[in-house]
Amino acid sequence: MTSSETEAQARSTAEAVARQSYGKLVAFLAARTRDVAQAEDALSEAFAAALADWPVRGSPANPEGWLLTVARRKMIDSARRRQSGELATPQLQLLAEELSTAADGDIPDHRLALLFASAHPAIEEGIRAPLMLQVVLGLNAETIASAFLSSPAAMGKRLVRAKDKIRRAGIPFSVPDREEVPGRLGAVLDAIYAAFSEGWTDAVGTDVVRRDLTSEAMFLARLVTELLPEQPEALGLYALMLHAQARRAARRTPDGEYVPLAEQDAALWDSQMIELAEALLLRASALGAFGRYQLEGALQSAHAFRCRTGQANWPAVVQLYNALFALTGSPVVAINRALAIAEVSGAATALEAMPEIAAAARLADYQPYWAARAQLLAKTAAYGDARRAYEIAIGLERDPAVRRFLQRRQSALGVE
Repeated sequence: MTSSETEAQARSTAEAVARQSYGKLVAFLAARTRDVAQAEDALSEAFAAALADWPVRGSPANPEGWLLTVARRKMIDSARRRQSGELATPQLQLLAEELSTAADGDIPDHRLALLFASAHPAIEEGIRAPLMLQVVLGLNAETIASAFLSSPAAMGKRLVRAKDKIRRAGIPFSVPDREEVPGRLGAVLDAIYAAFSEGWTDAVGTDVVRRDLTSEAMFLARLVTELLPEQPEALGLYALMLHAQARRAARRTPDGEYVPLAEQDAALWDSQMIELAEALLLRASALGAFGRYQLEGALQSAHAFRCRTGQANWPAVVQLYNALFALTGSPVVAINRALAIAEVSGAATALEAMPEIAAAARLADYQPYWAARAQLLAKTAAYGDARRAYEIAIGLERDPAVRRFLQRRQSALGVE
């Protein structure tokens, strides 16, 4: 193998470990010291060392263990530089105890514990989910800022403060006691779903980072249901994600064109995933406490039932959207609710139910809002307004396949 091939292989191995194990490694490194920022810095230095060492010596048989050992040593060196005498002893002892742990074998997965630590009441509520996305799932501040409608600089500062809070407050890395779970579970589920949604934007799975992100989110969702089987919202979220993931193969034609849900071939859906999702929703409903993710899972189930059987169930879908909107007040839910209302009461009534941009400014840059509005306007024969709404939607859409789909819809409009 040539030196360039060895270097390429080393870089590929490092990138794969970063995608698949970043959160696990950070969580393990920070589990005892509770210093997330230090763990991230040490891991970054370990990756830099790997890119210098592996092209020369070859990639190790256990790259995770190699990175963990180097990162631990970096943390020890850093602690020695910062502190001296008795002040350094406790942290150095913790680091030394774990230096040999899991370096050559399986690394304990502390990600779920880190998720719950990030949802501690001492952490500002609005930064809990972004913190989880960065330290557990490896998203950068810019991506997180976009998801939460914030500037990268402001988000970066808030994330730094949150990590410092974990260290200074000595927040334990553990799944909380049963009575503490309800207060933290919501933020954990929100972060997992945000990660899944980010990965879901890659419809055909060609973006390796997003594909791995979707897999990680589903793994964490399953882990929560196994750890907390009596939490109905955890069951609802996992069911929701399974229903969505079951349709992945049908979201694009063989030549890559976008296929909306109503036109998908249900024979391409993963029936085993759907059956598991239905069983989870049934378990959740038996627990007698309804929430956002159960309702969203129930909506996915209703849509799947209609597409698979051909039996219209729009009144039930509208009722579910009504309940979800009453619970969340989300303008995104309001958009989907309006599309369902159109099937029951007509497009004119649905347009009245659409949220106003003045009431939710972020809708101005939200492609699905304009696409839904264009669809409803077209049904009322307001073709000029529909054409303009499609134009905005097309300009906002980043996915070329979806953009082409919207362009086809726009081209099919009649003349007023």
